[in-house]
Amino acid sequence: MMTEARVAYLGPTGTWAHEALLANTGLEDTDTVPYPSVFDVVMAVSTGEASEGIVPMENSIEGSVSATLDVLAFEVDNVHITREVVQPVSHRLIARKPISLDGIEKIISHPHAHAQCRRFLRANLPQAEAVAANSTAEAVRIVSESDEKWAAIGSSIAAERYGCVTLAEDIEDYPDNQTRFVMLATHEAEQGLDAPYKTSIVCTIAHDQPGSLLQILQEFAHRYVNLTKIESRPSKKGLGDYVFFIDMEGRKDDQAVSAAIKCLECKLASVKLLGSYPVG
Repeated sequence: MMTEARVAYLGPTGTWAHEALLANTGLEDTDTVPYPSVFDVVMAVSTGEASEGIVPMENSIEGSVSATLDVLAFEVDNVHITREVVQPVSHRLIARKPISLDGIEKIISHPHAHAQCRRFLRANLPQAEAVAANSTAEAVRIVSESDEKWAAIGSSIAAERYGCVTLAEDIEDYPDNQTRFVMLATHEAEQGLDAPYKTSIVCTIAHDQPGSLLQILQEFAHRYVNLTKIESRPSKKGLGDYVFFIDMEGRKDDQAVSAAIKCLECKLASVKLLGSYPVG
């Protein structure tokens, strides 16, 4: 246990998670601590090494962050989503020093960032090899320490903190790019706040059979519970075996939401509550 529990984020300094944390919580850098992966952030919260954590959940261009879904569903039982924040994401092409685009040999970044900038990369850097990093800030840090003809996709704060230059701005494929982040803690979110709420669950069916998904959806449909997201992910048990991630409007204790979840608990192999929390 840390003597001074701080808020964990996917690092290093200058990631979008770091930026979202500072922009939406009022915390200072001294209140935060970076971790090298989503798994490490969640585990730091689970063990009490960090008081809270923030991880990316979903991007408006590229969709869900599978690493976050998987660790919350399968790796921990004592970590809850306590808040959602939505951060605008404007990617920049960053290098250690000015360089022409046709001279760049490698583009380093998180795979989600590469995917969000496909059009720009295809049109302007067809010769450059795409190389994965644990985060956009890690990519900028690597580029800042190398004399090679490399560039990174990252944020303005990362470029500034690692002493790099911006070669191009707003290189994402679609405007209004946003990433949804979630705050995590070992306690559940306060339910009395005067704000819209979202409840997130993971449903596991006993075995694959016709109508399994319909059986889940009917519990919400006839109670007029609005689902904002439903997604399947492999259960890790074998090919064709899936779990369903569901986000819905409302608090877990709202009559309709509570009744739907209780009915699912009777029908399914398991229903895991990830959190019931204020919407960003």
